[in-house]
Amino acid sequence: MIQRMNITLIAFATISLFFMNIARAADIETLLMPGKVIQGHAEYESECFRCHARFKKNTQSQLCRDCHEEVDADLLADEGFHGLKPEIAERPCKICHTDHIGRDANIAILNHATFDHNGTDFHLEGSHKNVSCTACHQPDKKFSEAPSSCFDCHGKQDPHKGNLGEQCSECHSAKDWNKFDFDHDITEFPLLGEHKEVACNSCHLNTQYEKTPQNCNACHSLNDVHNGRHGTQCQDCHSPRNWIEPKFEHDRDTEFPLKGKHKKAVCEACHKEAIADVKPEKTCYSCHKNDDQHSGRYGTKCDSCHTEKGWKDASFDHDKNTKFPLKDKHSKLICSACHRGELDKENLGTECHSCHLSDDVHRGQEGQQCQRCHQESGWSERVVFDHDLTHFPLLGMHASAPCEECHISAAFQDTESECNACHKEDDDHKAALGPDCRQCHNPNDWGIWLFEHDQQTDFKLDGAHKELGCGQCHYKPVKSKVDQSSNCHACHEHDDTHSGRFGRQCERCHNTETFNDVKLR
Repeated sequence: MIQRMNITLIAFATISLFFMNIARAADIETLLMPGKVIQGHAEYESECFRCHARFKKNTQSQLCRDCHEEVDADLLADEGFHGLKPEIAERPCKICHTDHIGRDANIAILNHATFDHNGTDFHLEGSHKNVSCTACHQPDKKFSEAPSSCFDCHGKQDPHKGNLGEQCSECHSAKDWNKFDFDHDITEFPLLGEHKEVACNSCHLNTQYEKTPQNCNACHSLNDVHNGRHGTQCQDCHSPRNWIEPKFEHDRDTEFPLKGKHKKAVCEACHKEAIADVKPEKTCYSCHKNDDQHSGRYGTKCDSCHTEKGWKDASFDHDKNTKFPLKDKHSKLICSACHRGELDKENLGTECHSCHLSDDVHRGQEGQQCQRCHQESGWSERVVFDHDLTHFPLLGMHASAPCEECHISAAFQDTESECNACHKEDDDHKAALGPDCRQCHNPNDWGIWLFEHDQQTDFKLDGAHKELGCGQCHYKPVKSKVDQSSNCHACHEHDDTHSGRFGRQCERCHNTETFNDVKLR
């Protein structure tokens, strides 16, 4: 037991003697210092071993690096002011940073005016070139402690209020803070079409960037010309490229391809209710019932006559699809001119008379075969009628006379065939020769006439009678047949100088040559 205590005392004495020798040596080194160390090293001034190794000058720089760990890290990583320049890394630290020159000495002497900042990890670019050193390097801090991220300096100026994080360089550059380049495609909402030209705050109100709605309707509900009737899935029809030109292809995406005028119709013309709720019927009549000028009389299958090109361009070919081809004026008629009832129930005849009964000015007297006289180019155009087939064939001047000269009304059969019926006013004889004009006259000319009195009557004209005019004997009007007396006294009573004493047989004494040539018989 006593032996163990002695050993302990001897060991303690030995250690105490060792440290006493070191203290004496430190005091001696302190006395030999060339001058006071800088203020930063003042607390280690009496601990020379921190910076110096006895008789080993080559290890002094490593001792500096052991204490200045951040510089050592830059040198090892080839970063920072010391690590980026090989010439500095190879020099002993004391070449640039000497010590023992006083408390107020500056052993990191740099010329601010000529310092090349590109030799650091933070190159000065753009507007940074014109910034003073003190704007980033605070007087009470080391140069290496200056902030290197944008947000460290510009955080207080951040108009986004931190909503976009602290990586300012993702959008902005040192050239101009207001000119930014952010690749929106790296987000969940790549900018396409017109979105590329939109200002950020148009979608990111109050610089709110997180949880920005990506649904079209969230931004464009005020521009919705459909007033919400077609739902909120705008992308089904529209694209960012152009709001007005929809990407929805009706021909491809539906069973109702748009043709003709349907291509120019706006969506609401057919989709009057929400598309998601109601799909319009595909029949023409379902949309165009109010446009039906036929008032439903021709049924609901509009496409049997019309096409999408236009209502007026009817596709129904009357010539091919019916037994009544439309010609001349018929081709210009509207359907309702003939089809006045329900198309599927009416049974129109193809005869003229079936449609034109009310137009028949002949009152049915000429029958129902209108085409015998008339053409489809017009009632009064090129009227063809063979009058010779009637009981009054047209001869002479009658052939060139207009119909209405004789047919005062269109009731042709009521027209009389006697000459006097038409020429009564032209009768120079004043009816003295009766109504049968054709006994003397013919249709070639009224003034050309021929009557053989000797052959056609019982009274032969001779002597002075040959030179007499008809009216000298025939001066009394007759209603029908001429019944003139052949007795001399009937005409010459006023010439009887005998005053009737010799009777009425004048021819017993007189002849027709002259009254004065008397021969008693």
